Amino acid sequence: MITVNNRDKLKWEKSMTVQKVLDEMKYNYSLITATVNGKLIPAKDYGSHILEENSDLIVFHLAHGG
Repeated sequence: MITVNNRDKLKWEKSMTVQKVLDEMKYNYSLITATVNGKLIPAKDYGSHILEENSDLIVFHLAHGG
């Protein structure tokens, strides 16, 4: 299982990446920050960072304004 934002659970799959989870969860915001097990993952690595079973993924949608 993969836990997303301390509440959602996804079935873990071999070779599952951060980007695959973002796509499955339909997170398509332009400014997203993700951590896996407390470690910040650079956006350029979302497609290559493989999640291990029981990973804890936290996704932040960054907003800006005035």
